[in-house]
Amino acid sequence: MKRENGCRFCNIGEERLIAENDLAFAIRDGFPVTELHSLVIPRRHVSDYFELTEEELLACNELLRIVKEDILARDASVKGFNVGANSGLVAGQSIFHCHIHLIPRREGDVPNPKGGIRHVIPGKGAY
Repeated sequence: MKRENGCRFCNIGEERLIAENDLAFAIRDGFPVTELHSLVIPRRHVSDYFELTEEELLACNELLRIVKEDILARDASVKGFNVGANSGLVAGQSIFHCHIHLIPRREGDVPNPKGGIRHVIPGKGAY
């Protein structure tokens, strides 16, 4: 399994894991957008989502579903989710070890949620 010495995700302590399988693990985000914001991270060090193998994609997807159900069991106010991965510096990626965000959404957490991730580019969420 490819790992990088200086990579914060390659060196996550076991105590932070909230779910795992052979190819990936999940943690709560250290800088959460909303409460219970979580990350699914492949064990193999690859820079972005597009470098994942089919097996890694399936493993990450399995954990996204598991963590989603855990969040729903913990917080009945969660009514939706944003799922996303930043790929590349210009897309906002700041840690160059692939990670997929699972962001719980609650009614009223923003004035108008229409457009969801389209709000990454100012003005593009309103359509």
